[in-house]
Amino acid sequence: MAKIAFLGAGRMASAMVQGLLARKAATPADLSCLSGPDSTAADLAARTGIALARSTDELLAGADAVVIAFKPQNLADADPRLADLTAGLLVLSILAGKRLIRLQRSFPRARNIVRCMPNTPAQIGAGITAWCAAGPLASGDRETVVTLLGAMGRSVEVPESQMDAVTGLSGSGPAYVFEFAAALRDAGVAAGLSVETAGALAFETVLGSARLLAQRNLAPEKLRDEVTSPNGTTSAGLRSLSEGGFRDLIRQAVLAAAARSRELSAD
Repeated sequence: MAKIAFLGAGRMASAMVQGLLARKAATPADLSCLSGPDSTAADLAARTGIALARSTDELLAGADAVVIAFKPQNLADADPRLADLTAGLLVLSILAGKRLIRLQRSFPRARNIVRCMPNTPAQIGAGITAWCAAGPLASGDRETVVTLLGAMGRSVEVPESQMDAVTGLSGSGPAYVFEFAAALRDAGVAAGLSVETAGALAFETVLGSARLLAQRNLAPEKLRDEVTSPNGTTSAGLRSLSEGGFRDLIRQAVLAAAARSRELSAD
């Protein structure tokens, strides 16, 4: 694989590195990292065996691509030499809310720039990442992007105009699922179960249902109907959800998150 540098070594960078190594898509010798004054890069290097760079110059010397993985708010204060040091490199940014036009100002001489929106299940290789590129990708660069993002799960290419919607759906979506799982647990407690039993039942129900949905490859409405008998218990529960505007609440949550993404992306 091409030499990949990681500028920033937090959760997503760690997930990508560990996924690449686990899938044997890269060796430790192919990867290097650098972070700010914290110990994240040193910890990642110690954990995985990849190289720990001592400076930005050392990190990018000989690299073919660089993953920009520090905190989005730190882009404005990033080393100004990055404009020259990333010349000719493929730049892949996981900085939430930073549009391609903004990234092009920071990396004006990169051979191409890819903007990505991963989600937190990437930490266990079960994420999905939407991405878009500033220009047409050469076949080798496309392969690099797909390999890097594949280390965290699945990936899908979208127009940049859809990235705010992606943020509202899959970027923020895990939090909605966690909130639903917590609500299901609390409802079980209200129905008379212990917190421990309700939690086990709720969490395994969410996990098992997601696995079934993925494996059966059917519309969720079809699976819903398979478990719903006319005038049965599930029918009563679904009727309550419908009367409470469940789907409309989810729609409002995604649209609110997408709208906030547009606000934060304005630059």
